[in-house]
Amino acid sequence: MSGRGRAPGRRSSVPLLAVAHGSRDPRSAAAVEALFDRVRELRPDADVRVSYLDHTAPSAQDALASLAAEGAGEVVVLPTLLTAAYHSKVDLPKVLERARTDEPWLRVRYADTLGPHEGLLAAVERRSAEAGAVADGDTALVVASAGSSDPEANATVAAVAGELAARGPWREATAAFASASRPTPGEAVAAAYARGARRVAVATYLLAPGFFADRVREQALAAGATVVSEALGAAPELAGIVWERYDAALAARHALV
Repeated sequence: MSGRGRAPGRRSSVPLLAVAHGSRDPRSAAAVEALFDRVRELRPDADVRVSYLDHTAPSAQDALASLAAEGAGEVVVLPTLLTAAYHSKVDLPKVLERARTDEPWLRVRYADTLGPHEGLLAAVERRSAEAGAVADGDTALVVASAGSSDPEANATVAAVAGELAARGPWREATAAFASASRPTPGEAVAAAYARGARRVAVATYLLAPGFFADRVREQALAAGATVVSEALGAAPELAGIVWERYDAALAARHALV
């Protein structure tokens, strides 16, 4: 039954709707679902739902329609992305504009992306340590992301590398990009060795495994990287950030209505 025209019912709390990128690779959705299982563990009574922009069901549009059909009057939409770029600035706002037309009573609060956030630095350090990387004066760190046509997003990744360099005794820390920008992971690894590093650890600055994570690993290892970490996935730091973003969106005075 369609939710169009139905007045909102009473709910015990404002639902959280996470919107992840989506991928044809089933490992990606599995990692996202594992993260939000951890999110639910922190607040067992909360209504937490997961949707996707591409490739994976349910779509963000369908998830919003379902919430409206169930009588929700308000929702916090969380762009489950590590940086603010095209998807959070253009794609998802278009979905929300359509929801405003189709379900005008549904008040949408738009949360910030997961990053930048200090907790992501701890998550990167966690995954790097799990992979066997040790921060010392002979080891360079490469922080490898998917890359974006948005220079602000790439600058955010570069800032993450700079902050990680300041936190641990790495020889250096630099950013790399699997697409859309340079250096590539392979180029960054080779450059670190050329500058005198004895070892190079690569931190995969991606939410989930899939095409870009595989590209990071393949290029980095081909260039001689010592270790390559797994994607951040269900790192506990991310679960905490989710609820911080949710609370901040509820506390904000503005909403997309």
